Amino acid sequence: MTTITTVLFLLLAVVLSGTLAKAIRLPLPLVQIGLGAIIALSVVPTVDLKPSIFFLLFLPPLLFLDGWRIPKDDLFRDRAIVLELALGLVVFTVVGVGLLIHWLIPAMPLAVAFALAAVLSPTDPIAVSAIASRAPIPKRMMHILEGESLLNDASGLVCMRFAVAAAVTGAFSLKDAVGAFLWVAIGGVAIGVGVTWTINRAKTLISRRFGEDVSAQILISVLIPFGAYLLAEELHCSGILAAVAAGVTMSFTEQTGQAMALTRVRRSAVWDTIQFVLNGVIFVLLGEQMPSILARAAENVRLTGHEEPWWLIVYVLAISAALAFLRFLWVLASLRLTLFRAGRKGQTPPPMSWPLVAAMSFAGVRGAITLAGVLTFPFVLADGSAFPARNLAIFLAAGVIIVSLVVASIALPRLLKGLELPPEPSKQNAVDKARVAAAHAAIQAIEQTQHDLAEGRSDADLYTEASARVMELYRLRIDRREQGPEAQALGQKLDQIERRLRLAGLRAERDAVFRLARTRQLDDESARKLIREIDLMEARYAG
Repeated sequence: MTTITTVLFLLLAVVLSGTLAKAIRLPLPLVQIGLGAIIALSVVPTVDLKPSIFFLLFLPPLLFLDGWRIPKDDLFRDRAIVLELALGLVVFTVVGVGLLIHWLIPAMPLAVAFALAAVLSPTDPIAVSAIASRAPIPKRMMHILEGESLLNDASGLVCMRFAVAAAVTGAFSLKDAVGAFLWVAIGGVAIGVGVTWTINRAKTLISRRFGEDVSAQILISVLIPFGAYLLAEELHCSGILAAVAAGVTMSFTEQTGQAMALTRVRRSAVWDTIQFVLNGVIFVLLGEQMPSILARAAENVRLTGHEEPWWLIVYVLAISAALAFLRFLWVLASLRLTLFRAGRKGQTPPPMSWPLVAAMSFAGVRGAITLAGVLTFPFVLADGSAFPARNLAIFLAAGVIIVSLVVASIALPRLLKGLELPPEPSKQNAVDKARVAAAHAAIQAIEQTQHDLAEGRSDADLYTEASARVMELYRLRIDRREQGPEAQALGQKLDQIERRLRLAGLRAERDAVFRLARTRQLDDESARKLIREIDLMEARYAG
C-alpha cells in the first residue's frame, strides 16, 4: 500500500511541475527535481531506486519512442556529426575526465575514475529541450542532440561496464574489450531490428485474417521495446541499442500503412501520455534520491583526504568544467571538419559560428541516466572487499547533474537567442507534390468506387452526384498547387480564410453536441463519438 501511495505522489508531482515551472519561470527538470526532494523529506515513503528496475521500466519505452519519431532524413544527413559526438566524444570524455578525477582524488582508483567518467558522458536531450523552452532550439541542432543521445547512452554505459569489470577483477584486456563491444553493439542492433520486424510481420498476418483489434495493437507497440531490451540483455548484448533499433525499425514498418487510421490516432495519444509520465517521473525520482546522497557528504569528504565539505563542491565544479571544456574542444573540431568536408565537395561553407559552438557545448546536460548508471556500481569487489569510493562516485555524479542543469538553464536561453544555423532545405515543394499526387490517386479511387457501386442500379445518378461532390475538393487542391505564384498566393489566402471558417463551424458543432448531451437529447455514447470526430477534424485544421 505504501508503494502505491508513493507512486501516486510521484505522479501528482509530475502533474504540478508543469504549472509550477511556468509560474516561477524555472526549467521543468529543476522543478521536478525540487519536488522530488520535497517528497523525500516529507512523510511520504521514499522509493528505493534499484538501477536494474529503473533501466527496465524507463529506458526501453523512451528510447524506443525517440528512435521511432526522430526524423530519419535529418539524422542521416548529419550522421557524421552525430557519430562523432556519440562515439568519439564519449571515448574522449572517458579518457580525459577519468584521468582528471584520478588526479584530483588519488583515493579513487583509476578504473573507478574511468567508470565514473563513462556514466557522465551520456547527455540528456529531454532536459535540454525543457531548459530551452524560453528560447527554442533550432530544429537541426535539436535533431543532432537527439541523435547523439540515442547512441551515447549505449556507448557510455558500455564503457562503464568495461571499467567496472576492470575495477572488480583488477584486469583489463583491450582486445577482449573491443570484441565484447562489437558483440554488444552489433548484437543489440540486430536483436532490436529482428524483434520489431518479426512482431510487426506476425501482427499484419493476423490482422489480415481476423481483423485489427485497436487496443491490442496499441498494447503490442508498448511491449515491443521491453521484449527487445530483455532479449538483448539475456544474450549479454546492449538492451539500450536494441530499444533504439526497435524504434527506428518501427518507423520503417509503419510506412507500409498496414495499421488502421484509428489505431494510429489512439496509439499516438497513448505514447504521448507515456512519454510525459516517464520523463517527469525520472526527474522526480532523481530529486528524491538527493537527500540520501547529500547525507553521506561527511563520509565522502573524509575519503578525499579533507575535512571541509566544501571540497566536494570544488570537485563537482572542476569535473563539470572539464566536461564542458572537452565537449567544447570536440564540437569545435567536429564543426571545422564538417566545414572542411563541405569545402572539398565544392560547397560554400558558412562562417564559423562561435555562439553555435558554445550552445552545443552547454547543451551537454547530464540527467537521470547518469545517476542510474552510477547506482549500478557494485558494492563489493571480486575478493569480497568493498567497492572503492562508490558513495563518493554517486555524490559526484549527482552534483554534476545539478550543476549542468543550472548552468545550461542560465546560458542556453541567452546563447540560443538569434542563433542561426545553415538554412534547412525547403520541403514545401515536396509536400505540394505529395498532396497533388495523393489528390490524383483519391480521384481515381473515387471514380472506380463510384462505378463499382452504381453499376446496374436504377439510382446510379445519386452515386455520380456524390462522387462529383467529393472529387471537387481534390480537384480544387490540385488546381491551387499547379498555378503560378500569384494564383498560389491567392489560394493560400483562400485556404487561411477557409480554415478559419471551418474552425468556427467545428467549434459551433461541438457546442451544439454538448448542449444536446446536457439536455439528454443525445445519449453519452453517441455524443462521445461525435465529439471525437469533430476533435479530429479540428486537429487537422488547427495544426
